[in-house]
Amino acid sequence: MQQHPPEPFRIKMVEPIHLISPDQRKKAMQEAGYNLFALKAEDVYIDLLTDSGTGAMSQYQWAAIMQGDESYAGARSYFRLKQTMQDIFGFEYFVPTHQGRAAENILSAILVRSGSIIPSNMHFDTTDANIRARGGDPQNCVITDAFITKSTNPFKGNMDIEKLEELIRKTGPENIPFGCITITNNAGGGQPVSMKNIRETSHIYHKYNIPFFIDCCRYAENCYFIKLREPGYEHKTLLEIANEIFQTADGAFMSAKKDAIVNIGGFLAVRDGDLFQKISNELILREGFITYGGLAGRDLEAMAVGLSEGLDEAYLTYRIGQTAYLGNRLIENGIPIIEPTGGHAIYVDAGSFLPHIPHAEFPGQALAAALYLEGGIRGIEIGSVMFAHPDPQTGEMIYPRLELVRLALPRRVYTQSHLDYVVEAFKNIAQRCQDIRGYHILYEPQFLRHFTAKFAPLL
Repeated sequence: MQQHPPEPFRIKMVEPIHLISPDQRKKAMQEAGYNLFALKAEDVYIDLLTDSGTGAMSQYQWAAIMQGDESYAGARSYFRLKQTMQDIFGFEYFVPTHQGRAAENILSAILVRSGSIIPSNMHFDTTDANIRARGGDPQNCVITDAFITKSTNPFKGNMDIEKLEELIRKTGPENIPFGCITITNNAGGGQPVSMKNIRETSHIYHKYNIPFFIDCCRYAENCYFIKLREPGYEHKTLLEIANEIFQTADGAFMSAKKDAIVNIGGFLAVRDGDLFQKISNELILREGFITYGGLAGRDLEAMAVGLSEGLDEAYLTYRIGQTAYLGNRLIENGIPIIEPTGGHAIYVDAGSFLPHIPHAEFPGQALAAALYLEGGIRGIEIGSVMFAHPDPQTGEMIYPRLELVRLALPRRVYTQSHLDYVVEAFKNIAQRCQDIRGYHILYEPQFLRHFTAKFAPLL
């Protein structure tokens, strides 16, 4: 059996959780319109909805919070964060934002126009939606192995370089205001991208004079995988690997709620001074002044510490090991997941687990609902609810190739016994999986429908 890694910390404070009864869970789901986002947190026993802003901050982060300078402009907390940003990412300019989607919104507002094409390996939900909301077309160019759940490719998040260059030639570089890559690849199983592939992606973008941006929410986990899996990097520090990654790019945006282990925060960083001025103007209009960007000074302090802590190798060895423990235990019990296990989450292959439920009836949503009803465990659907969309030319619905349920592990929060409980819940569901039925949508907004849609089970 897979061994659970020992935690590189001691527990200093606890937060009580409570498992409500099956009848109470059923009622809670009905009241939430079968949307797990609409559940009350107090009705959730094990919360694996997201790793965004849900981690446990360290004693050093809490101590730093007490040093927060709440000056409106020029706070010393900003300059502390600025030094950390320079040490890790090396961009000449940056602005803090309240979270990653704010950075995406600013970048899209400035650069994306109707008809713009924005390539990436795989855009995640808010990036995809911010581009679409400005009339752009987000295009995914991830390698084919990303869709083969049993493939053991160590870098399944890689960009398909030939596909990317073909898209650029077909579209015309003048219609691509910037290009992206996401590390790790959240939409495709939390899978990493190799340094070699990042360099090749940078070369292609720059060959056509397209600015290259890295969506680096989980850059530290990606650095760890490079050190672990890519020849030539085993003796480099994670900071050295991070420096090398960001030297290839013209900019980066991040939700710091992931690998900076804070409850709120993000940034947008660039090299171009003229673009930075436009970003600053947009930030002041929407978020706040450029030295706080919608955050309190204490948040800037916590982010500065968390960005460095996120690169700690002992922590990442535990972090990636804990995810592998959950994934391998599920595999041992016949639960199909994306392999190999990624960084921040396990992605259960709901399409294979519930083959009798078609795309249009949302197998991922059905499995996520069943998991909550079984054990009070909240995950998230990453499939046709989140990513299906009508073809702009024909109106025909385009479905994603994978129907998944993501079990995102908050950082430094859950123990081995919690994960064993999750495995037991899946084992129980597997015994009656043929009885699970799909769902239909009663209400949906135009963008990001998974956050607020209402569902009803099919009979």
